[in-house]
Amino acid sequence: MEAILKSTTRTLGGVALLLAALALCVVPGCKGRQGGEDVLARVNGRKITRTDVDKYYRSQIESANQQPSEEQALSLKLSILRELIDNEIMMQRAEKLGLLATDEEVDAKLNEFKAQYTKEEFERLLAERKLTVDDLKREFRRTVTTDKLINKEISSKINISDKDIADYYNAHKAEFNLIEPQYRLAQVVVTVGPAAQGQNVANKAQSEPEARKKIQQLYNRLESGEDFATVAMKYSEQPDAQSTGGDIGMVPESALQRDKLTFEAISRLKPGQYTQPLPATDPQSRQSFGYRIIKLISKEPAGQRELNDPRVQQFVRDQLRTSREQLIKSAYYESLHNNASIENYLADQILKSQGSK
Repeated sequence: MEAILKSTTRTLGGVALLLAALALCVVPGCKGRQGGEDVLARVNGRKITRTDVDKYYRSQIESANQQPSEEQALSLKLSILRELIDNEIMMQRAEKLGLLATDEEVDAKLNEFKAQYTKEEFERLLAERKLTVDDLKREFRRTVTTDKLINKEISSKINISDKDIADYYNAHKAEFNLIEPQYRLAQVVVTVGPAAQGQNVANKAQSEPEARKKIQQLYNRLESGEDFATVAMKYSEQPDAQSTGGDIGMVPESALQRDKLTFEAISRLKPGQYTQPLPATDPQSRQSFGYRIIKLISKEPAGQRELNDPRVQQFVRDQLRTSREQLIKSAYYESLHNNASIENYLADQILKSQGSK
């Protein structure tokens, strides 16, 4: 059942290279090729400045127990710059299609977010994250715009027919006979240590405190309204997260019960909700390897499920839609990136410094 229902940086080597790159582009005074400001990249002519990158960089290292090494700092800034480039590509595409979020949509999103907190809690949250209301509005404008773009360009064009559902069900009918309750879950995972093959490597945590800080940052993104699957695709270190959006399929209740803390947290969730950051533990060795945030997508009781069961139809429809959407999203992101004119001056300077060694 689990198999069928599953929907599912690098650190730059060389201190000499790093120091040369820092001298070229990370310290004040670094100039982009085309202007007098500290321009670190251009996307179709629009600039991304060192100030843009440093703002997110400071936010990410603010609560770190120790300052990153020079190599780690540059690696993180490269990762942040790449994300800002990707965001700019999406915003420019949305602008071209007339899909930029309106002020009314942004205000509605902000008010929805603020409603979760008292005034004092909201102000404390901003202070802890070193954010202003304008920062939040800017981020909500981006997420609302991106959602509108994805809906128009991808989600609205996906059609799952009754035949698609019947074909899937008939091919796997026996596997819809559940001998115990099953939980369909998704997760965002952060691990400690070197990246394994297939893992996202942006801002890779090298210690337990770094992993704890990174998972909290991702939790904050979710709390700010970012889509769970998108966060998993971009940042989760589960090897196949980029293609599945973190979806790990159906998990038997007995398997979840092996980890009491995790099972208790999931048991309190309603479909669509997610846990706070939890320790990630290997079920065999009981060794902790990082942290994770788990989302409950759905829960299925034990027993045979027939095709005429609305739950079966909806589950298969969602399964097929999610699978197709994730595939098309990945191709869509790559296509936009390939068709954009991108100049990454920071990356260029690092490569030049390597060649000058």
